[in-house]
Amino acid sequence: MSGPAFNPFAVNPLRVNPREITERNFTRAAERLGLNAEQQLMLKTPFREVKVEVPVRMDDGSLKVFLGFRIQHSGVRGPAKGGLRYHPAVDADEVRALAEAMTWKTAVVNIPFGGAKGGIACDPTKMSRAEVERITRKFVARIHLLIGPYRDVPAPDVNTNAQVMSWVFDEYSSRHGYSPACVTGKPIELGGSLGREQATGRGVLFVLADHLKDLGKPLKAQKVVIQGFGNVGSNAALLLAEQGADIVAVSDVYGGVVSKNQKGLAVKELAAHVKQTGSVGKFPGTEPVSNEDLLTLDCDILIPAALECVLHKDNAPKVKAKIIAEAANLPTTPEADDVFAKRGVTVLPDILTNAGGVTV
Repeated sequence: MSGPAFNPFAVNPLRVNPREITERNFTRAAERLGLNAEQQLMLKTPFREVKVEVPVRMDDGSLKVFLGFRIQHSGVRGPAKGGLRYHPAVDADEVRALAEAMTWKTAVVNIPFGGAKGGIACDPTKMSRAEVERITRKFVARIHLLIGPYRDVPAPDVNTNAQVMSWVFDEYSSRHGYSPACVTGKPIELGGSLGREQATGRGVLFVLADHLKDLGKPLKAQKVVIQGFGNVGSNAALLLAEQGADIVAVSDVYGGVVSKNQKGLAVKELAAHVKQTGSVGKFPGTEPVSNEDLLTLDCDILIPAALECVLHKDNAPKVKAKIIAEAANLPTTPEADDVFAKRGVTVLPDILTNAGGVTV
């Protein structure tokens, strides 16, 4: 499959049920708002959950049946909205949790959508482009009556991209007529939004810049560590570096690199290096660091931009950053949140920090 590489970061390392995280976060917020039990029950319960079989003829002639999910958490404020991810670890609890998070995310940035999420339990790294297209079209054929511009609008997510969205668009349109508004994140040539690929990273920049402004601090010369150098992490690194921040360490699935002299990395050159070699590893002027150790490096700002649940009760006491910007979904467990609160570490939540993607 062409496009963004398979993202092993999406695997939950601690086997934490993401639904437990969203439940606890919701309960805390609801109690602060004084919501009664009935209000809480209505707000946290998804209004529609769909599980479908997705039979696909593989290139070798064999037939495989995959499981697909589309969970619409809320449509109160408008059509449900949320990504479509392809990953072996996709299950109902993960999709349910992410759908709920999308409801709060669209509300926080005040756009007229609700929350949804979808996924297929498959491994796109072991599939050809043609197989990925077939699984996409079959999934849309199974759920097309439940999605659409006024019902539920999918978007790219883990291991899906503009090409996958173009297949969703085409399959949906073949059944309902030309409908460019049925998906977002599609190619510009098909009506996509200019700047969509950089939008999530740019949102990270805006949230950080505003927070630092409130603190009376400049973004320039802030030491930043970023876990994840995919679409979100790489664009956040490039944009922050343009504003004078020092990106001192980054990582990908193969591990990380840290500047030998603790000065900012040449991010444009690093991006070119990744494009050429497929990894941040062995970038000149750096030393290797593991993904786990990267999280506890000396820095001002830590940006987890990849894996769920990477900040947990075991490593939270060791984190040296004073600001954590959650560019990934659900990167911080509730136990880690408690540790950070006691230590005075500011956590900029994912439902705001990474909302740029759903806004553009």
